[in-house]
Amino acid sequence: MELSDSFKAEDFKKCADFHGHICPGLAIGYRFSKKAMDWLRENRADDEEVVAIIETNACGADAVQVLTGCTFGKGNLIFRDYGKHVLTLLSRKSGDGVRVSLKNGALAIDEEHQQLMGKIRKGDATDAEKERFQELHLRRSREVMEKAEETLFDVRKVHEALPPKAKIEPSKLCDRCGEPTMSTKLAAQDGMMLCKECFRREGV
Repeated sequence: MELSDSFKAEDFKKCADFHGHICPGLAIGYRFSKKAMDWLRENRADDEEVVAIIETNACGADAVQVLTGCTFGKGNLIFRDYGKHVLTLLSRKSGDGVRVSLKNGALAIDEEHQQLMGKIRKGDATDAEKERFQELHLRRSREVMEKAEETLFDVRKVHEALPPKAKIEPSKLCDRCGEPTMSTKLAAQDGMMLCKECFRREGV
């Protein structure tokens, strides 16, 4: 199936390569990351210049990491498990912040698309149904990519305290399993310093 011009931007290709496929969730993440970065007038973070707060761990989170440079490894990607397509981006340089959220009713529900998705997840879909699902999946993704920003997102300036920069802490051995553990993550129990996993097991 030939891809739409909407998917041919180099930065979108990078998002799709990182995520593994094109889907509506990735397209949403791409669009709100671009909007937030443009609003802040920021470049992709090489270190921790920008902080991202995402409220879903769905597909769009991968586009956020690729486009903003905010990643779990650098400590400037914060996940709040709210189940909402919302991105808040904060600039350490300017102190400004922007919150971009998917509008209510921005994307009409496609019953056929949802039904086919359910069949695929259950392993009940035929080859023809899988092909039809991919067609609808790309159509919905293209719709996200081509919609006007004002019909997709609510955008507002926010003031939120910036989290401290990531710390590099020395490791110490857990007294139970003997595995090197960040020293500040050890917990005392019965005269031993335990990693969280061993601490949890001890409490069972």
